[in-house]
Amino acid sequence: MSLEGAEEGSHFGQADFRVGGRIFATLAHEKQGYGNLMLTPEQQAMFVEELPEVFLPVHGGWGRNGATHVRLAVVNEDVLEGALRTAWKLRVEKNAKTGKKKAGAKTKASGVARVRGKK
Repeated sequence: MSLEGAEEGSHFGQADFRVGGRIFATLAHEKQGYGNLMLTPEQQAMFVEELPEVFLPVHGGWGRNGATHVRLAVVNEDVLEGALRTAWKLRVEKNAKTGKKKAGAKTKASGVARVRGKK
């Protein structure tokens, strides 16, 4: 999967995925079996309603603002790709509204492979 401008980085020692220098997904809770997506509360509600066995809100304020866990052991590749693309697109749109410049040239983040433990 290729997301224009996406780069893998690190946040507090955990893998994250950014576009324009801003995070749209992380593996901050990978040891607990979760990936995290930065969605809107409305997007989160749709994902959770459609697939509650795969998606759940992050606890606390982050979750109320749309941060969403993905259960890595049960999510299939197509669903994960769609969810990552949704989070990436939201971040690109927010960056455009704030005038955030793209970081670097077009790069590929193999988010699905990385989340699945492949490099």
